[in-house]
Amino acid sequence: MVRDAILGLLKDSWPTLVIFLTIIVIFRIFYYFNGSRKFILHEEILLILFITYVLLLFSLVTSSEVDLSSRVNLIPFKEILRYKVGSYEFYRQVIGNIVMFIPFGFFATYYTKIKKISSITVITLLVSLTIEIVQKHIGRCFDIDDIILNVFGGILGFFIYVGFNAISKKLPSFMRSDGFLSFLSVLILLAFVLYLVGIIRFGWF
Repeated sequence: MVRDAILGLLKDSWPTLVIFLTIIVIFRIFYYFNGSRKFILHEEILLILFITYVLLLFSLVTSSEVDLSSRVNLIPFKEILRYKVGSYEFYRQVIGNIVMFIPFGFFATYYTKIKKISSITVITLLVSLTIEIVQKHIGRCFDIDDIILNVFGGILGFFIYVGFNAISKKLPSFMRSDGFLSFLSVLILLAFVLYLVGIIRFGWF
């Protein structure tokens, strides 16, 4: 299900992704050629993943699911409680809105180095609120429940980063080196690509 959703987004967004990532890669190459800083592969992979995520998020939230009624829901949990747990719509509307913002919480924590849950809550709230306002003006609905779910996803992403960071500090020094992290990043990226092309599977994902 997750794989199909990602492939669906990539099918619609690949031209934008190719152009943006080409520009970013070229800029980064010349940036390093000018001796501005040391090249660290795992940081570059994370940057590309972040840009890819932002572009896919943009494509998803501005897709053409037009609601002619352009409705507004300001009652918390009204829409969430409407879906039967375990149903397709529950996974799509509830779980989907949470999962969609987990990477946001992770990347936001990584790049801003925030340490408080209140900070990630505010950041995610502002971004999700902006998305809902924009959606209202492009023919989609404004739903307070989407904001609640997005913020929850952002908080989960924050805790995932905090957890990884805490674990990494207890690892042997060689496992915290740039070389090892870069090798691990390449393996994870390769596994993800193989997952997308259907060579490997991760359970119901």
